[in-house]
Amino acid sequence: MAERRTISRIEPDAMALRALAHPVRMRMLGLLRIEGPATASGLAERLGLNSGATSYHLRQLARHGFIVEDEERGNARDRWWKSAHESTVFHSDNSDDDALDAGIAFAEAALQNQIGQMKAALAQYGSLSAEWRDASTLSDLIIPLTATDAKALIERLNRVIADAMEQAPKLGGPYPPDVEPFTVMLHAFPRPSEEGNEQ
Repeated sequence: MAERRTISRIEPDAMALRALAHPVRMRMLGLLRIEGPATASGLAERLGLNSGATSYHLRQLARHGFIVEDEERGNARDRWWKSAHESTVFHSDNSDDDALDAGIAFAEAALQNQIGQMKAALAQYGSLSAEWRDASTLSDLIIPLTATDAKALIERLNRVIADAMEQAPKLGGPYPPDVEPFTVMLHAFPRPSEEGNEQ
C-alpha cells in the first residue's frame, strides 16, 4: 500500500446527476477514471461509437465537471480528456421531487452498469489466478436492524473502504506489479417484500 492520500470526489447536483445517468457517459467516465486519459477517437473505438457521438458525450461530462481536458497531452487536433475526480458521491436528496427523481434515475443507470460489471467478472472468474479468485466474493447477507443501526453500519463500511482507497495507488495507473483495479460494490437496502418483486 502507498502512503495515505486524499481521494478527490464530486457531489453532483440534480442536473449533473441526470447528465451522468446516460449509460454511455457512465462507461466513459469509468474508463477515464480507471484506465487514465484518452482521446474521443480512442474512447469511440473502445465503446463502438462514432467520434461525433463520443465528442458530444465528453462535452456533456465536461460541462458538469466530471472530466477536464488533459493539457499535458495532445494538441489542437488531438484533445485528451481525463477524469476530474476519482469518485462520485451521491446522497439522496429528499428536499424536492426533482432532486429525488434525478437521484433515482442516476441510481438506476449505475445499477445497470454494475450488473454488467458483475456479469463480466463472473464470466472471467475461471480464468483468474487462484489468488484473485480467493480475493473475490459475491455475498448476500440479511441482518435485522433499525434504520439508525443500518445507517451506522453503512457509515462503518464506507470508512473501511475509504481507508483502503486512501492507502492504494491513484486510479488511472500505472500500477505497481501485482496491483489491479479491484471493484467493491456496496448495495444496502431494506429487503423488498415478495409482493413488490412480482411482475
